[in-house]
Amino acid sequence: MKQHRAHPLGIPGMPGSRTAPAARGKTERVQRVTGLDRQLGARFASAGGSPPVAIRLWDGVDAYTPADGANIVGRLVFHDRGALISSLASPELGFGDAYSAGRIDIEGDLVQVLYAAFRSMAEDGPTTGKRSLLGRLPKPQVNTRDRSKKHIHHHYDLGNEFYRLWLGETMVYTCAYYSNREASLEEAQIEKMHHVCRKVRLKPGMQVVEAGCGWGSLAMHMAQHYGVYVKAFNISQQQVAYAREQAKARGLADRVEFVEDDYRNVSGKYDAFVSVGMLEHVGKDNYKTLGDVIYRSLKRGGLGIIHSVGRSTTAPPNAWLEQRISPGSYPPSLRDMMDIFESHDFSILDIENLRLHYAETLMEWLRRFDDHVVSITRMSDESFVRAWRLYLGGCAAAFLASTIQLFQVVFAHPDDNRIPMTRGHVYGKESSDWNL
Repeated sequence: MKQHRAHPLGIPGMPGSRTAPAARGKTERVQRVTGLDRQLGARFASAGGSPPVAIRLWDGVDAYTPADGANIVGRLVFHDRGALISSLASPELGFGDAYSAGRIDIEGDLVQVLYAAFRSMAEDGPTTGKRSLLGRLPKPQVNTRDRSKKHIHHHYDLGNEFYRLWLGETMVYTCAYYSNREASLEEAQIEKMHHVCRKVRLKPGMQVVEAGCGWGSLAMHMAQHYGVYVKAFNISQQQVAYAREQAKARGLADRVEFVEDDYRNVSGKYDAFVSVGMLEHVGKDNYKTLGDVIYRSLKRGGLGIIHSVGRSTTAPPNAWLEQRISPGSYPPSLRDMMDIFESHDFSILDIENLRLHYAETLMEWLRRFDDHVVSITRMSDESFVRAWRLYLGGCAAAFLASTIQLFQVVFAHPDDNRIPMTRGHVYGKESSDWNL
């Protein structure tokens, strides 16, 4: 990862910015805590549904303690008044930036503290604690072709070695599938790839197109274990270069073609359409276009699968994640996703929610991230590490709290009656076709 004059995550107040604060305890005087500060601390807790999380201010005294003190799971520590005010004004963007900058600390298990906060907000109402007091949250960015490439570069082109440290050797950056709790991350990722392949019933000789292929692990898995030919699209130059090297090293270059291009440029006809972890980067405004791509590329009798982070209800994306971590991202509801399918009357055959599988995946990523935190800090800086810990831990907590979901949707053309009678094939069992 390269160092830039402006912070690579766009966090205000970090080194390289004219607004960067002096290091605490050196030239910055400790602010006196006022009665109003304590009221604001209590208000922050109330706006978040009064979770079992204490709020401590910069004088070392708690401004808020849950009524049932025995059940406190952790504590938020605000180190200055500006951090408290910005978090109240914008609970997502303001809080995330202040935490990344070291102006807020979380005492206790990061995932459990955030899980408690998310559950309290959900129980108090779907918009509690999230709406900016200063007006509308930043509007999500529309993913044009040029902007999509810029957004993908921001999140995915941070260096293959950075991702390898905590993704592991499979280099799979999507939800794993745990068929048992004893499975390792690597085993669960391989099982997820089999799970996807079985859902679209791959057979030797089939032609498969993959939209958004990451570092190429799934494309190579399909070719190696199912004997298919894969054309995989991705707009990340770093990922495509890595995938091509891996395919050549594994003797799969004649069965897998990695294309550095936008999914909108997919051409040809295929027996299966596979997209795992791309839809959240497509943007709602482009769903009909994606449906058009699938319609023209999926053969009659073929199956498609879209695997995506989502929501139970339509809602704006998290402002901090959208602005700092994954620009242009939008986790859709199932209702949103129907904009892909309805215009071409696709038949939805199967929907599965794997949110707890993703919670487990993220917690394992966070454990590995922490194991390599010294190396990651050398690659970047402390604020980057804090931001990514908040991202990984916050996403794990959100899946546990059911704030976000993980959908796998299998579909076919409407006139296809050669479909399985049961879901047995998904679990490696024989499944007869209707074939009516």
